[in-house]
Amino acid sequence: MKRNVLLYAIISITGLVLIGRLFQLQIIRGADHNPSQNAAIKTVYDYPERGYIYDRNGTLLVANQLSYDVMIIPQEVKPLDTLEFCSLLKITKENFGKRFKKAENYARWLPSVFLKQLAKEDFAFLQEKLHKYKGFYIQKRNIREYPINSAANVLGYISEVNEWEAKNNPNFQQGELIGSKGVEKEYDSILRGIKGKKFLQRDRLNKIIGSYKNGIYDTLAVNGSDITLTIDSELQQYGELLMKGKRGGIVAIEPKTGEILALISSPSYNPNMMVGRQRAANSVVLMDPENLDKPMFDRGLQATYPPGSPFKIINALIGLQEGVINHNTHFYCYNGFQYGKRKSEFMGCHCEIYGKPIRLHTAISKSCNSYFSNTYIRIIDKYNNPSKGMDAWSKHVKSFGLGNYLGYDLPDGKKGLIPNGKYYDDRNKYAWGPTTNISNAIGQGEIDTSPIQLANVTAAIANKGYFYTPHILKKVGKNAINNPKFTKPKYTTIDAKHFPPIIDAMEEVFETGTAKWLKMEDIAIAGKTGTAENFVIVDGVKKQLDDHSILIAFAPKDNPKIAIAVFVENGGYGSTIAAPITSLLVEKYLKKEISSKRKWIEKRMIDLSLQDIYNQKIKKPKEEFKD
Repeated sequence: MKRNVLLYAIISITGLVLIGRLFQLQIIRGADHNPSQNAAIKTVYDYPERGYIYDRNGTLLVANQLSYDVMIIPQEVKPLDTLEFCSLLKITKENFGKRFKKAENYARWLPSVFLKQLAKEDFAFLQEKLHKYKGFYIQKRNIREYPINSAANVLGYISEVNEWEAKNNPNFQQGELIGSKGVEKEYDSILRGIKGKKFLQRDRLNKIIGSYKNGIYDTLAVNGSDITLTIDSELQQYGELLMKGKRGGIVAIEPKTGEILALISSPSYNPNMMVGRQRAANSVVLMDPENLDKPMFDRGLQATYPPGSPFKIINALIGLQEGVINHNTHFYCYNGFQYGKRKSEFMGCHCEIYGKPIRLHTAISKSCNSYFSNTYIRIIDKYNNPSKGMDAWSKHVKSFGLGNYLGYDLPDGKKGLIPNGKYYDDRNKYAWGPTTNISNAIGQGEIDTSPIQLANVTAAIANKGYFYTPHILKKVGKNAINNPKFTKPKYTTIDAKHFPPIIDAMEEVFETGTAKWLKMEDIAIAGKTGTAENFVIVDGVKKQLDDHSILIAFAPKDNPKIAIAVFVENGGYGSTIAAPITSLLVEKYLKKEISSKRKWIEKRMIDLSLQDIYNQKIKKPKEEFKD
């Protein structure tokens, strides 16, 4: 009797375990079951169409075109006439062996790309004969097409998932396409869509016998979403035209929203170079570290420069906020500022106002170094030690978005540098003060900024003390973005009341100041020209090349619609190249065309090339020099 009870108990427990296991597999884990992990199941993918990309006005920037890849499943490959097959694919027998080995190393039972992006005529010819070669098939894909040769640095490109990525991410297959740079990378999950899957059952002879479980695990492909960027394609193309033959970056922002209107890096490249069979060869040229043009280096986001005289605007605002100057405070200039006893401790100035009282309005319009050197010293000396003074100064500067990543929605960038008290405490063995780093007064010294940061500073000034995080995405499908990160204003530490007089002085720059020759009758521009020194090593010798040409501006002055920062490497004075380029871009954006009276300025900028300067044999600068 006891034996029977024990037997019944064992049978019952075993049954319950089996039922529990079946319940776990079919009910609990059924939704997560992945048939592709079963070697007896063949997975066929249906790749969706990648989303299109448009500019803010509906101009198509990125489309798709059909591509044909030869796929391989190594364990299904049967003996074949290798020479004939290689002839069809236009590859060598040695190349065939390398490709086959690579596919085997990835996974013998999984499909991978054997030869990508066949030409249409090759596809048509191969398709008729491919049935002879078991284990090979053709996969249709969509690859990118760029209707306009523009904004390559913004759009980025797509590339293949490599073996490591495929093995470490179950959602990717080797050879499928993902975004690698720019918008394509940042918004890849939106643009890529979801690939469809069909699972086919094999028999013991490895032949397909039908759909696996009547297709209950099959899924349909979901196309990627179209996106609309904040970029104005016409403005972008015009800026690229003006920067032809020059190196540098231009960023234009809509102050009221933080939307990026143009993001220009020069020199650039045709985005179609990163598509098709020639992509690999083109990549070698474009990414060559010896190529000083660096066409894939986004100078609008990644290059950092001393901001030069535009930084005087920030020092003026800090001086007003800290109460160390007011609008009637005056200083004198004697062709420069003597900040020490030695002859070498002298900062020259080109304001051309000698021995007369200079007040804030004039100091900005004429860009007086002496005025802002005195202001900077007063800011630092207000506190009981220079380190605390530097900390207060640094906090104000950083509130404009400098010295850190802005948080924009593009994958590249540099945070630049805004020093604080500790920075100089660590670098000076002895006592130091504001004259130790007096170059900070005029935007030189240790200060490093990127064009997008300076454009953001300009937007903050245009808004009288606040800015929106710059961003490139405007819509997904037909839905406008509503991300608080981009719609919530960020406030500087400067009270709004201090901005209007500064803005009036910035207008004077285009009225009677350093950019007066670019004044427009019907557009009031507020701006500030700048020049940044540029030291490099040429044949082992420190040499000062032509300065960088800089300008920040916004317009119209009383209802700003565009804020812009222009950096032209080795362009000389800000008024000679950066200022005319800025005025042309402002006019183009606000009026859609350049007036006949100003066509000569346009022609001059388009024809102007600085290539002779760039062609000099320049070695990499030492760390302490800023290129």
